Amino acid sequence: MRYVDGEIPSPSPTQVLIKVAVAGVNFIDIYQRKGLSGYNMTFPYTPGLDGAGIIEELGSEVKDFKKGQRVVWVSALGSYAEYTSVAADKLVLIPDGIDIETSGAVALQGITAHYLSHSTYPIKPGDVALIHAAAGGTGRLLAQMVRHLGGEVLATTSSDAKVQAIKEVGVKHVIRYDKEDFLAQVKEITGGKGVDVVYDGVGAKTFDQSLQCLKPRGMMVLFGAASGAVPPFELQRLNTSGSLFITRPTVANYIATKEEYRQRCESIFAMIAENKLDVRIGKRYALRDAAQSHDDLFSGQTTGKLLLIP
Repeated sequence: MRYVDGEIPSPSPTQVLIKVAVAGVNFIDIYQRKGLSGYNMTFPYTPGLDGAGIIEELGSEVKDFKKGQRVVWVSALGSYAEYTSVAADKLVLIPDGIDIETSGAVALQGITAHYLSHSTYPIKPGDVALIHAAAGGTGRLLAQMVRHLGGEVLATTSSDAKVQAIKEVGVKHVIRYDKEDFLAQVKEITGGKGVDVVYDGVGAKTFDQSLQCLKPRGMMVLFGAASGAVPPFELQRLNTSGSLFITRPTVANYIATKEEYRQRCESIFAMIAENKLDVRIGKRYALRDAAQSHDDLFSGQTTGKLLLIP
């Protein structure tokens, strides 16, 4: 990546020009930059899919917003910039009482945690969920949502500092998968029963044992590949392992309509306002240090959400 000067973009009739306050840094940004299969990009391009900022200019057909309003967005490429033009239907107003940094930090990862716990595998009271990389931006939010829905969380992580970050949100069972066999630990904690669902954003390193952690008819939710893509998989194994389910969701299919998108955002903002969701900002970077933010995220040593500040 290169930090370069460019012209301020002009919004199309259906877009809004925004002065960016914060841009989120996510693993999908790394996948796109590397051109991984399924994330192919046309180069050059400006990375960044989520952020928060203030409206500077409205396209001629935009009626639902006003100049000066604070907004948040996801799935809008070009957020690593001082100014970006975003389609109006991807914008959500930030409620009074919630600061713009918190809104930018919770946007994409909060929606991801919300659809995983409320829709992909809707948590019911008494369900037991295994969450990998639970100190990360998505994992920590997901752990909180599972608990609020009445589920029990078993979390994995890789350092003492990360253990503390997870326990801060009330998770009792935290497994150091860099030191322990997490499959053995899950079986011990659950009395050999296993878990109802595994939420796995790690991928290759955890996938095989994650399947073995599931109860019969449990669900494997593979929503990322931080450690690399999962190799080709024999579906017959789902049969012999207990009639398991497996899914590979993506955020676009869970905010497919403007109404669903805004409902998820409003639900997340309500959780924050009611002090039911603790949003952790792991580190802030100047925009010119975007490359360093990618290196830090990929290293696996960060906790919480990483933000770029233009």
